[in-house]
Amino acid sequence: MAWIHPHLPGDISPPRQAFIVTTFAELGVDQDIVETLAAKGIVDAFPIQEQTIPLGLPGQDIIGQAKTGTGKTFGFGIPVVQRLGLNPEHGVKALIVVPTRELCVQVYEDIDMLTSGRSTSVVAIYGGKAYEGQIEQLQAGAQIVVGTPGRLIDLNNQRLLDLSHATEVVLDEADKMLDLGFLPDIEKIFQKVPAIRHTQLFSATMPGPIVALARRFMSNPIHIRATDPDEGLTQANIRHLVYRAHSLDKDEVIARILQADGRGKTVVFTRTKRAAQRLSDELGDRGFNTASVHGDMSQEARERSMAAFKAGKKDVLIATDVAARGIDVDDVTHVINHTIPDDEKTYLHRAGRTGRAGKTGIAVTFVDWDDLHKWALINRALEFGQPEPTETYSSSPHLFDDLDIPAGTKGRIATAPKTQTVKTQDAAPAKDGSGAPRARRRRRTDGAAGGSGSGSTGPAARSAAPDVPADHGSNDAAEGEGTHDGGGSEHHDGNAAPRRRRRRRGGSRGGAPVAGA
Repeated sequence: MAWIHPHLPGDISPPRQAFIVTTFAELGVDQDIVETLAAKGIVDAFPIQEQTIPLGLPGQDIIGQAKTGTGKTFGFGIPVVQRLGLNPEHGVKALIVVPTRELCVQVYEDIDMLTSGRSTSVVAIYGGKAYEGQIEQLQAGAQIVVGTPGRLIDLNNQRLLDLSHATEVVLDEADKMLDLGFLPDIEKIFQKVPAIRHTQLFSATMPGPIVALARRFMSNPIHIRATDPDEGLTQANIRHLVYRAHSLDKDEVIARILQADGRGKTVVFTRTKRAAQRLSDELGDRGFNTASVHGDMSQEARERSMAAFKAGKKDVLIATDVAARGIDVDDVTHVINHTIPDDEKTYLHRAGRTGRAGKTGIAVTFVDWDDLHKWALINRALEFGQPEPTETYSSSPHLFDDLDIPAGTKGRIATAPKTQTVKTQDAAPAKDGSGAPRARRRRRTDGAAGGSGSGSTGPAARSAAPDVPADHGSNDAAEGEGTHDGGGSEHHDGNAAPRRRRRRRGGSRGGAPVAGA
């Protein structure tokens, strides 16, 4: 059930029940956008969309609060696209600010889909990518900019991004911006945009500094909560399992969970980027199709991993919290917290990667013995009612029952390729009469093997001798064929050069010349 709260948080007036509609067409959305959404199988609106779209279309400032994964992007994206019109003038008319690169890419893709039937152009502005492509799109007249605060301010300071005509402004995941310390940057951005504008602020939680920001930069906003107050702090369609596990047994437990019946795409969160890469390598060795996203990877590598995960080429994504708000994939069935998050907000955003778009999901959290105090705080804040996590090992029967893991499942896929030594593809060396392989030697020319100058040239002698530079003489040259080009001061008679230049370790400095010298 959706509820509307007028004014800002803290207003004690009782909520009034809103009129519920189901389709985007009934919400007053333009037909071309309705058809674009229908082509993607999106017909019915979610509660946050039902409440924000009718208010956003006429230009009402909005504070939208809803749990992650409930459709906030279309809640603000549809009014922005529709208010710009079918053929907006060139230049930045709308600005959408997001906290992370991954979320920037996700929002860009959704807004770009909404504008597919219009001349409106969308550009994603974020760090970790070359400036040139983003600047070219801005100079080509992009009307909607989706960006992260740092790169937006950078391009604006270089006078490459003009925000003076951006009359549509959206702050997405405002609480995450607060956590990352972006609030001063947001204030700078608000000073660059027109004073008269349509502003929308969306956030899963509403801490005090965000409320103060809304009071300062928004005009009579309406605060919308698209959740039932009696529903609880967590999504009802996500099942939460909490286990106390030993750190040395976690990999085995995760490997068995990944073989549960009905498991789809899975996201595993770790605390550090090193742990993410180590776990990705370990699960890959066990035969699972994994990808990773963490801070040690380049932006291109992170985008490739995300694209492979969304396309289904990889079904397990190991990530740090950098990706917690950028993974918008409807068919994620399991979220696994390899290490417990530091607070309840991070927990909600991690768990919110599953159970999206009304589907069900499972969130599994491992608690180390040293982190029991963190779980106590999260349990109290989210009202789980489970103060003591269940002690669990990879062989625990309740693990198999809770997650529908087939009996007898081990931590390695049977079809996984075994590690083996990689042999070089060089041709097998020829053998002499004694069976010992002959040592390889360099030749300057492919002359006859029995050239002038005999010397000690057996296999043992050749193997003991160091390689000869190409400009030295060779006793394998054909008789009468010179080995110098005539530019030197010796041996202009066409005979082979003496071999005294080839020196051996421990040998005399002036060795005897070979025959023919």
